[in-house]
Amino acid sequence: MNSQDVILGTLMDRSLTGYEIKQLFETLYSYFYSSSYGTIYPMLHRMEKDELLTKESILQDGKPNKNVYTITEKGKKQFNEYLQSPIEAENVKSDFLMRLFFGEYVGNSKVIEWLEKAQIQIMEQLDQLKDLCVLYKDKMHPSQVICIQIGMKNYEAKLEMITEGLIRLRNLEQEERD
Repeated sequence: MNSQDVILGTLMDRSLTGYEIKQLFETLYSYFYSSSYGTIYPMLHRMEKDELLTKESILQDGKPNKNVYTITEKGKKQFNEYLQSPIEAENVKSDFLMRLFFGEYVGNSKVIEWLEKAQIQIMEQLDQLKDLCVLYKDKMHPSQVICIQIGMKNYEAKLEMITEGLIRLRNLEQEERD
């Protein structure tokens, strides 16, 4: 999977502006796909050049032109080829998990600090994902709802493990003080 596949899938239902596509990458998609802001617009330009999509510039009074992108038949064919290809193994890269793995070198209090910060961040992410689910749920295909639910369960599982880890480490710190 790459940004091109995600953009093609995004355009399967309807035409969108570059801004709308960028917004989806920054909100809903950000929970299961990562792409930089600087990737989207060059990718759209290249996809237009490769005839995977078309761009219509709509003139606006007092504002820059609005570019609306539409997937072409060639783009639909390429997206279908992606969907029919074997699913890639998931690849988790996490600075938090890597630091946690080496936490023995910084001591329990620092690891507790990391876990507490992660707990807050994950609760915020879970709340945001729940809000997005409520916002989009009526417009989503059941497979999209399942995707979002998996994301929420993932966050809930992380929170459970972090809570258990915090209890364990706080107990260790207490034992060392006694």
